[in-house]
Amino acid sequence: MKGILGRKAGMTTAFSEAGHAIPVTVVEVKPNTVLQVKTKAANGYVATQLGVEDKKEQRATKAELGNAKKANTTAKYFIREIRDMGGYDIGQTIDASIFTAGELVDVTGISKGKGFQGAIKRHNQSRGPMGHGSKSHRVTGSLGDIRGTVKKTKKMPGHMGTDQVTMQNLEIIAADVANNVLLIRGSIPGPAKGFVWVREANKGQGKSTKQPVKLVNVQEETIKNKLIEQGHKVGALLNSTMQIEEMKQVLADATIAHDKQQVEHEAMLIEAKKIGITNYKKLSSADLKSSIEKTNIALARKAAKANEGNK
Repeated sequence: MKGILGRKAGMTTAFSEAGHAIPVTVVEVKPNTVLQVKTKAANGYVATQLGVEDKKEQRATKAELGNAKKANTTAKYFIREIRDMGGYDIGQTIDASIFTAGELVDVTGISKGKGFQGAIKRHNQSRGPMGHGSKSHRVTGSLGDIRGTVKKTKKMPGHMGTDQVTMQNLEIIAADVANNVLLIRGSIPGPAKGFVWVREANKGQGKSTKQPVKLVNVQEETIKNKLIEQGHKVGALLNSTMQIEEMKQVLADATIAHDKQQVEHEAMLIEAKKIGITNYKKLSSADLKSSIEKTNIALARKAAKANEGNK
């Protein structure tokens, strides 16, 4: 068993190389510090106590400060035990590299608080008739036999939310060690910035039967799209399967060739204007070159006939 503590940063969409949009929850997992290591011999069970995010000394209790001192660290704001997690020493740090893409995890968090709610929203009960004569629209139904007291398990209006909830067998799409982030498929309990603890799946045997999803590098694809747009302007033959450096080289060569063609085209426009070609501005470079050649040939023949007449 392995696990790590983190914060729910929010949800976004990741795109796979196959073209699928995957809803993912971003979990920020800053390096965790091992505060305690519990063993079967000393404590009766195996567990590793983790802590994340430093807590101000004046806000920490003496017990928290003493516990942190044993691990040679500062007091931590969020502390949880991961059962059956072993192989670590006190004071050691754990980061996002503990998980890899394709693994299945259980994510536990505190659900959003919804305040005092009625029985319809809280327990999914049915409403009463909505006619004007009915005086029982969204009220609690019959409570049955309540002689003496109402039983604790009776489904009635009350406080809803802020419960510890675990989502099981969620797939890790990506583990970004550089940015201390885990991308987990689907939603997880709790509000944004709420603390969660991620553990190896208890029922899913840790590994998914599917191949890990290969995500598109959005930053790289954005650069490629910009290069392709620039390539359209200069006639460069670019495609997204090419490497960025290769695309830049092809674009540079095409830009040089395009600039050379522009200079030649400007020179042909000047020549076309001198020899009296009409609509020369609307012609392409190839048509303009052909028109200049034909016009020059015609002018040469006309000059030759003029010379013969003079003789």
